[in-house]
Amino acid sequence: MTERLYEDDAQLPTMQARVVASGPDGIVLDRTVFYARGGGQPGDVGTLRWDGGETEITETIKGEGLSILHVPASGAALPPVGAAVSGTLDWDRRHRLMRMHTAMHLLCSLIKGAAVTGGSVGADRSRLDFDLPNPPPKEVVEAGLNALIAADHPVSLEWVDESVLDTNPTLVRTLSVQPPRGMGRLRLVRIGDGDVPVDLQPCGGTHVARTGEIGRISVVKIENKGKQNRRIVIAPAEAG
Repeated sequence: MTERLYEDDAQLPTMQARVVASGPDGIVLDRTVFYARGGGQPGDVGTLRWDGGETEITETIKGEGLSILHVPASGAALPPVGAAVSGTLDWDRRHRLMRMHTAMHLLCSLIKGAAVTGGSVGADRSRLDFDLPNPPPKEVVEAGLNALIAADHPVSLEWVDESVLDTNPTLVRTLSVQPPRGMGRLRLVRIGDGDVPVDLQPCGGTHVARTGEIGRISVVKIENKGKQNRRIVIAPAEAG
């Protein structure tokens, strides 16, 4: 098992760990800050360093069981099993992904009552697909998103018993990706204070600490992707 440090603190850019397994297909550590690709969010990239060597990590994916594979660049040096390593994320890329992933949660909160049929988090452009025949105008969605961002709502995590999905199945907005079951507990991402949050969903991804960190967002386009499927594409305002 790889301890997922990012699940409790997404603000950690570095870590110290020990090598459990090492090969060209992936390096397994006992703990990591590198997010493993999943739920529409790309895996992290960065660098691992140890006494006498270092290697670039070009992808992070889920391995067997509860392990995480840190995929090295082709032909890169590999740390020996048992070695102590330090890991450093490409923090600029990670933070952009965190901003966009949190913005997608805000987008969900604006499109009420419509199930999410797909999505993809990108550092420069992201999308959510909704089961929604008549979406709001692009300008209305953009204004709503930026109002929620400017309100600087806190973003927090809660661990609850997974049975909450049986008593409150509406927590899950996504049809394409369901929260994992069988671990006994479930991670919720809450945006906003009070009894009625801006958004509350199961999510294993990484997020900023407050919505104000996101910065202004542009709604690039709203596309028809089927009879009732509408795709909303967003990007940081500076990227257009």
